[in-house]
Amino acid sequence: MAVSRGRRITIAVAAVAAVGLTAGLTTGCDAVDKALDCVQTADTIADSVTDLQQAVENASNDPSRLDESLASIDKNLGKIGDKTDNADVNKAVDDLDKAVSNVRTAVRNGDNTPDISPVTDAAGELTKVCTS
Repeated sequence: MAVSRGRRITIAVAAVAAVGLTAGLTTGCDAVDKALDCVQTADTIADSVTDLQQAVENASNDPSRLDESLASIDKNLGKIGDKTDNADVNKAVDDLDKAVSNVRTAVRNGDNTPDISPVTDAAGELTKVCTS
């Protein structure tokens, strides 16, 4: 079931707020800021994954969209990786990075409709660890 972008943001912000209130009492604003950055970037990545899905569906019309979508995910992964020292988030980032690399390799090898389910799964895991 697809969840609208606005609903994903609302859910993510509510989760971060709950975590933030608890974390804020013991760790200060820095942890809350990092968690919020993670959620916002994970949401942006979710949008990029949606773009990637659409690019795969339309690859015969515009194969350059595949590379643009992969580049967007890469850029946002760098943002999360630079802002956290959470082991679970870093593992999710690494898994998503590997999945994106595999899709990029498939595209370079001539596959205009690569299996992106590992990217989707890894993006979902990243969202999960950012909001837990």
